[in-house]
Amino acid sequence: MALSDSLLILSTALAVEAALGYPRRLYTWIGHPVTWIGRLIKGLDRRLNRDTRPAGQRRAAGILALLVLLGTTAVVAWSLEALLLPLGWPGGLLLAILASSLIAQRSLHEHVAAVSEGLRDGGIEGGRKAVSMIVGRNPNSLDEAGVSRAAIESLAENFSDGIVAPAFWLGLGGLTGAALYKAANTADSMIGHRTPRHEAFGWAAARFDDLVNLPASRLSALLIVGAAALNRNASAREALRAVWRDASYHRSPNAGWPEAAMAGALGLRLAGPRVYGEVRVEDRWMGSGRADATAQDIDRALRLYRTACGLLFGLASALAFLAWIIAR
Repeated sequence: MALSDSLLILSTALAVEAALGYPRRLYTWIGHPVTWIGRLIKGLDRRLNRDTRPAGQRRAAGILALLVLLGTTAVVAWSLEALLLPLGWPGGLLLAILASSLIAQRSLHEHVAAVSEGLRDGGIEGGRKAVSMIVGRNPNSLDEAGVSRAAIESLAENFSDGIVAPAFWLGLGGLTGAALYKAANTADSMIGHRTPRHEAFGWAAARFDDLVNLPASRLSALLIVGAAALNRNASAREALRAVWRDASYHRSPNAGWPEAAMAGALGLRLAGPRVYGEVRVEDRWMGSGRADATAQDIDRALRLYRTACGLLFGLASALAFLAWIIAR
């Protein structure tokens, strides 16, 4: 696929997803690409990840599973491109609609906004219930500030790996690029954990996900800085300062970039010590502001997020136009 075509499909997909999201009826009827990928990962995990095998063999089996997952995804996505691209603009529109299912602007906004609404309408229990839908930490360990910080952290991190990263790979590699990214990211979320079952088997998935998220995490931080410059109640200077000072201290090589940018922009402290299940994780704070975040801060973060999504769409559209001019 030509770069001009993939960038045009990207800008169209961003607009379609922002306007329509992924219809619930469609999800009920046929599921979602992530659920299809998830079934394949579960099957590979069940067949290849044997508890009786030594760690070296399980790591090799995990590499094989990742290669099978990526190969299967590439064949399906490339076949759809080969089928639809020759149809001209109707085929391109269909590809954009398909690609929009791999981007999560609207659903991320809805899930994070639900935490703010939960805190306002249902108090701490309402906030805990809503935030448990988007984070893996123990919600019962969170007070109102902890719930609010968790929602904002999830918004920042998922802006990178749920929106900017699939958009980056869609613009660079078309539907196939975005689908391959989504397969890798889903594999990391399902088997890329340091648990007795998956520490060896999920090693390849976790490392590959770190690699493919690297460019998007940096771009996400820049988009948040740009969004802060356009919002009166945010600071682009502090966002940049927090990224420069704190991003590399996050336990993830990528999540610290958007989280630090969001923390600095809003004058908050994010990340820091927290509890996953019964395990307390002693992470460094991102940002140097206050830690007592509120539902109002979630709303501020969502305004920043909407602006950053708008900047991403503007960037994609400008690059698509430039690529079209060059290709003429």
